[in-house]
Parts: sequence; structure tokens; C-alpha cells
Amino acid sequence: MGNSTGSTVDDLQAVEMHLWYKKFMTECPSGQLTLHEFKQFFGLRGLDPEANAYIEQMFRTFDMNKDGYIDFMEYVAALSLVMRGKMEHKLRWYFRLYDVDGNGCIDRHELLNIIKAIRAINGSDAQDLSAEEFTNRVFDRIDVNGDGELSLEEFVEGARSDDDFMEVMVKSLDLTHIVAMIHNRRHSI
Repeated sequence: MGNSTGSTVDDLQAVEMHLWYKKFMTECPSGQLTLHEFKQFFGLRGLDPEANAYIEQMFRTFDMNKDGYIDFMEYVAALSLVMRGKMEHKLRWYFRLYDVDGNGCIDRHELLNIIKAIRAINGSDAQDLSAEEFTNRVFDRIDVNGDGELSLEEFVEGARSDDDFMEVMVKSLDLTHIVAMIHNRRHSI
């Protein structure tokens, strides 16, 4: 008797998962999304080199088993984290996304390229600060030990304490248009 709400939530999640699966299999009948298909799937074509590099890094981050493909479970895990995950988990995921060379730290060059890519993808080049100025400000504020690199701890704590930096990260994975696209295609599948 007391579990009726839980089963309704479970039913809604099952329906949503089924819709995601139908969308994924319609767009990717092989069940494995390549980088090229990933860009097409999310409408990311004709990007400048920095934005393209960022999208490729995002693909590699979504590809959890590093086999060069995103399967349905990786797709769902990534979307679920980005859309519903706890902030701590999101921040750790953002860190992995931004740590392009995988050395466990984010240097100025990596962050600068990410900021430029985010602005290019979102079409928001007209900012108060240039990408370089913004990157320098982030490092001035959150590089606690001043070594020119952001550790995971500095990144997480800095993001929590710097609203401007947090806003950029949220925009870097704004999947609103993707969710809308999935929702709009529900009736066409």
C-alpha cells in the first residue's frame, strides 16, 4: 500500500528509459555510437578546432570502457549523471572531462581550450572577460597552492565557491536542447 508512489516513479523511469532506448537504437541501429555518429546525434557539426577537440574529449569521457564506442549503457549513465547526478559526482566528471591529457591535474592551457570551446559551441563569444582573462581569474581564485595546475580537490572546492566558474561548467554540459530533441522525437519514433 505505501509503495504506490515508488512504483509510479519506477514506471515513469522505465517509460523514459524505453524512450531513450528507442531514440538511441533509431539513431544508432548498431547499438554502438562512433565519434562521428555522436556528433551527428547531438547536432554538433561544423565546429571550430577547439570546440571539436572538446567534443572529442567529451566522447572519450562518455566512453567509459575506452573501446572507441558509446553503447546504450554508457549513454544512459552519462545522461543520467549530467541531468540528475549529485553535484559532487558531476564535479568529478567535469574534472575528468577537462583533464584532457589525463595526468590528474588541469593546467591553464587545458582550461583555456575548454573555455574557448564552450563559448564556440554555445555561441557566446561576447563576454565581459576574454577566455584568457577568465582562465587567469579562475586560477587566481582556486589554484590554492599556486602551482599552475588544478588538482581534483582544488577544482571541486573552487567550483563550489566560485559562482562564475560553476556557471561555465553548467553551460559546458547544458543538455537542455538534447533532452528537448529526445522529447520532440518521442512521437515520431
